[in-house]
Order: sequence, then structure tokens, then C-alpha cells
Amino acid sequence: MKTNLILIGKTDNKHLQAGIEDYTNRIGHYMPFAITVIPDIKNTKSLTMQQQREREGDLILKAVQPSDTLVLLDEHGKEMRSVEFASWIEKKQQTAHRLVLCIGGPYGFSQAVYDRANEKISLSKMTFSHQMVRLILTEQIYRACTIIKGEPYHHE
Repeated sequence: MKTNLILIGKTDNKHLQAGIEDYTNRIGHYMPFAITVIPDIKNTKSLTMQQQREREGDLILKAVQPSDTLVLLDEHGKEMRSVEFASWIEKKQQTAHRLVLCIGGPYGFSQAVYDRANEKISLSKMTFSHQMVRLILTEQIYRACTIIKGEPYHHE
């Protein structure tokens, strides 16, 4: 199964970017994994939050194929422990053609993206910056890969 992570805008923080690249490379040893960066919308000062969500949503939907399993990172999504997330990933590997995880823009997702999504997951009840969520999610995907393979990275 291929896994793709869709992001809105580039990661500005060099330290976070280095961590994301490190985990992306590590994940690549376990499964095909790619990150698709959708460029930030230009001239957002003249747009309402809803208009920005809709423009970003259009770009997200263009990046998703009809056969993809689309999972949104959303504060109202299902929360899982790392071991549960690993089990969830393992099940997706058996059933999904391509798993697409998506971190939305600063105002979340458009209704069209919610309508297309197959699932929503949440990393925590806490709020993290979009930049940090990228690092946390890639680390958790890597951790899931090591749990699935029975490797010692994760400790119970």
C-alpha cells in the first residue's frame, strides 16, 4: 500500500523540516511514502476563512484519486494510542489501494473535503501548530511501522 501525506503550505521551521525529512526517510524503509505539499493560497487577506477553506479544499480534492482512502487529521477525529494506530495502519495496508492522510490549512477543511473523507483521526485533545503536527504524525507513522515489524523503537 502506498501512503501519501497531503500538507497545505511548506514547513517553515528548519528544525521541524529536518525531523520530518528524517522520519520520511525512515518510513520509506517500511512502505512507499510520499508527502504532497499544496502551495499556500496567495492573497488570503482579501478572502474570508470560508473562501480560503474552499480554495484549499479544491486543491486537496484534485490531489486525491477516486480509489484513495482519505483520512483527515481533525480535532473531532478518532484518538488512538500508538499501538492502536499501528494496528489501524496494518489494516489499511490490507484493504486500501492508497492511504492519503491530510493536514488541512489554518482554518481546517471545506465541507467538500469532509464529504469526500473516509475517516477522521486526531493526534490529541491538545492543539498543536500545523507545523508541529507534521512532525508528530510522521513520527507516529514511523513508530507504527516499527510496532508492526516488532522492532524495539516503541516501548510499552
